[in-house]
Amino acid sequence: MKITKANGKAEYALIENLKKRAGEADQKIVDIVSTIIRNVKENGDDAVREYTVRFDGSVPKKTVITKEELQSYLDMVDDDFKSAIIKAKDNIYDFHLRQAQQSWMTTKENGVIMGQRVRGLHRVGIYVPGGTAAYPSSVLMNAVPAKIAGVKEIIMVTPPGKDGNPNPNIMAAAAVAGVDKVFMVGGAQAVAALAYGTERIPKVDKIVGPGNIFVATAKKLLYGIVDIDMVAGPSEILIVADKTADPSFLAADLMSQAEHDKLASAILLTTSADLARATLHEIDKQIKDLERQNIIEESLENYGEIIVCESLEQAISFANELAPEHLELCVSEPLKYIGKVDNAGSVFLGNFSPEPLGDYFAGPNHVLPTSGTARFFSPLGVDSFVKKSSFIYYTPQELSKAKDDIITLAESEGLTAHANSISVRFK
Repeated sequence: MKITKANGKAEYALIENLKKRAGEADQKIVDIVSTIIRNVKENGDDAVREYTVRFDGSVPKKTVITKEELQSYLDMVDDDFKSAIIKAKDNIYDFHLRQAQQSWMTTKENGVIMGQRVRGLHRVGIYVPGGTAAYPSSVLMNAVPAKIAGVKEIIMVTPPGKDGNPNPNIMAAAAVAGVDKVFMVGGAQAVAALAYGTERIPKVDKIVGPGNIFVATAKKLLYGIVDIDMVAGPSEILIVADKTADPSFLAADLMSQAEHDKLASAILLTTSADLARATLHEIDKQIKDLERQNIIEESLENYGEIIVCESLEQAISFANELAPEHLELCVSEPLKYIGKVDNAGSVFLGNFSPEPLGDYFAGPNHVLPTSGTARFFSPLGVDSFVKKSSFIYYTPQELSKAKDDIITLAESEGLTAHANSISVRFK
């Protein structure tokens, strides 16, 4: 992990390097996933079963877990884990409850009525990875906002373990979050089944949740048939720090994201060259005790960097250009700068608000825009699971007052049938 002095060029070369990670999926993967999708669309459960045997080794004895059966998994997990996910769920619920919008209607004195209906989607599918990427926290982050939004049914799909059984921690999280039904199937075939529906797996309106390149490609290809949350790229953290920051904290936080993936990026912007060197020393010291040392080392070498800036203002300006997934402000007065941050998925203020606090417990969602898309995308939230429709009521008298303007606008666009729809009412 190198140290670079900001000069108006070097730091922006870093952005170009990071963009290389977010390229299009390999055409071979697109072809494979397209074949899977087409097969599932045409052959339903038979195709899903075929791919489950091919990719997972066998079809699990229990392929469906009901809402009632999920409750039994709360007795199978460690008491400390159960307590932790219940507390986390409560925090997530409390935060997202404040995002909920109400339907509204306004009545004018002239009798015109207008308004907007806000209601939850009918059915949502949550994809949850298995194996080493089994994250119970993601179950909470996806299901809780959906519940608050008023989604009528939440269907979860997740691949079985090597022994054919579900991951107990994931099932316990699903029970706490209020998931309605779980199907033991994974991969692109699970995404296709949710998008088109099969005899067993119901069709959903939206698919959310992380997955490997095959899952991400399937979601991307099926967008339009079904809604999706986002096409997520590798994880990112950007830390802005002044001389008051603790280098041991900074090193730990950088590595907390680097351990996700060899393509993850971890960047530190600081006004102190001494802090930059001390942070590198701390990385060398702490990394020896971490299980994913090899992943962290490769991530930091290829996509990690420490940039020494002339001022915090310069650092914030660069942060806005990068639009990171996670942004930590490890400075003496973090609240002074929050108003200057325009582009970031989630912002962590001060030395005792590390990124894992947001990943697991505080309440804000950890499903965040990556690869610079925080410039125009928002975190997953209650709004992600609702649909809105407007309604209009005009009296004959008020439409008569507006008719000439409407006809003028319609005719200016060459849409005479639109104009006729208005004029026919007043002949």
